[in-house]
Amino acid sequence: MKDYVAFDLETTGLSLERDQIIEIGAVKIRDGKISGKYNCIIHPEIEVSDFIINLTGIDRDMLKKGISLKEGVEGFLEFSRNFPVLGHNVMFDYKFMKKAAASFKHNFEREGVDTLKVARKLLGELENKKLETLCAHYVNQAAHRAYDDALATAVVFEQMKKEFPEEKDIFMPRQLQYKVKKERPATAKQKKYLAQLIAYHAIVEKIDVDQMTQREASKKIDHIIFNYEEMKKKRFFVSVVAILLIIVMVGTMVAGYLMM
Repeated sequence: MKDYVAFDLETTGLSLERDQIIEIGAVKIRDGKISGKYNCIIHPEIEVSDFIINLTGIDRDMLKKGISLKEGVEGFLEFSRNFPVLGHNVMFDYKFMKKAAASFKHNFEREGVDTLKVARKLLGELENKKLETLCAHYVNQAAHRAYDDALATAVVFEQMKKEFPEEKDIFMPRQLQYKVKKERPATAKQKKYLAQLIAYHAIVEKIDVDQMTQREASKKIDHIIFNYEEMKKKRFFVSVVAILLIIVMVGTMVAGYLMM
């Protein structure tokens, strides 16, 4: 495989059902050389744990400034169009991307190569086959952001091809197999709760609750609770501070009056 797109995702966790993509990183390789790159941070609709923040180095300010999942996914689909993909434990990233693409009515069928499987077959002497271990073995490079990991995966792949030129078959792409589960419509309970949240927070955004799937409804509920409840807390804090300031001012005025 000479021409391909190496890609990596950062997510809020490991669950396809509950978690979301927060970063997409990809590098396009033509005949062993970099010919393009794609990198974006996604604004999540759910809260991101401190563990993920520390693991990825993507802070909350970066996430707030991120683009929508739709924009990020569609940008990647265009970037990787007609190319096989490369990844380390590639099925993790492939499943997340395919499911995200399907949620926006896009198809994501690709052939690909998994450097984890290649390393397990060819580098049995290494203690483990983690990407950082392979980087230390070949290029002394460490990373954990999506683009850096995608680039590192491509570098490791090219090095393994050079070290094992006789193993041509293992470096050839094969069809990646994953079928996205059919989405179920939102339940009556979800629709009722979502409608109550929209009314309570006076949300003017047009939300077609009746057309939502269970997953979409759950994400929207989490998004509203996370964003609007945070706003309520901030408004409450500001109100308390304002009241305290008024009390202090009144107390100062009274004290001044009594001293006259």
